[in-house]
Amino acid sequence: MKYRIMVTGAAGQLGYDVVKTFETDGHHVLGCDRDQMDITDQQQCMDQIDDFQPDIIIHCAAYTAVDQAESDIDTAFAINAVGTRNITVAAEKVKAKLVYISTDYVFDGMGSTPYQEYDETNPQSIYGKSKLAGERLVQSLSTRWFIIRTSWVFGSHGHNFVKTMLNFMEKRTQLQVVHDQQGSPTYTVDLARLIAELALSEKYGTYHASNAGSCTWFEFAEAIKEEAIKYGAFQSTSRIAEILPCTTAEFPRPAPRPAYSVMDHMGIRTNGLQAMRPWREALIAFLHELDKK
Repeated sequence: MKYRIMVTGAAGQLGYDVVKTFETDGHHVLGCDRDQMDITDQQQCMDQIDDFQPDIIIHCAAYTAVDQAESDIDTAFAINAVGTRNITVAAEKVKAKLVYISTDYVFDGMGSTPYQEYDETNPQSIYGKSKLAGERLVQSLSTRWFIIRTSWVFGSHGHNFVKTMLNFMEKRTQLQVVHDQQGSPTYTVDLARLIAELALSEKYGTYHASNAGSCTWFEFAEAIKEEAIKYGAFQSTSRIAEILPCTTAEFPRPAPRPAYSVMDHMGIRTNGLQAMRPWREALIAFLHELDKK
């Protein structure tokens, strides 16, 4: 059966792959970005969603400038909380399922074992607080919702850590990367496939979704370098930057980062869904995808 799917934030790196995944499966997809629909304008959301009559809305649009959010609090909440409320109310009106993409930043990062879906949240940043506000609005205003928390996202469409590292490795002699923040990288192609599988089901609830395994940012950078060399991604291997570990304290940022944000995929396991592949395998697939572009 083919469905009508609306994707907000369609020009972002996850939104782009979500649109592509549903289109490849033959569904009728409407991808919306801020030019097509301002999610902070409730009437515009009502009109657009009423006009398209989607069966499912994948809400990828978000304010994701983590550091900027610390001083731009109202905008972060206007997009991540009010905007999410607007989408949720309009979705409920047309009886559409709603998939809300959330983040590992809803946790304080002070734990040492992987966070499960129903562990207590305690966001430390404005970004994390505004995304948690969005979660709560979805849960209270929608009758058919999925909340998918993800982390360390990378994809071919848009800016991300992998692309930045590949660029810097060729241009610099040394790179310092933090070694005291641990999490799980997530490839947008894999995440989009899981989103599609969940959205077409009745398995509502909160899910943690990332590629299997975990690493520090330093270990991730080292793996990017190793796999890119193996793949032949660099024009010359004689001048690739040396990667050095450093602490978060050496690079102070406006927004606090979770020191430990590894997420357990209990929701995926208990609902009989297939786990996403290990992050290093996903990284290799991403390098292949980049090469084709």
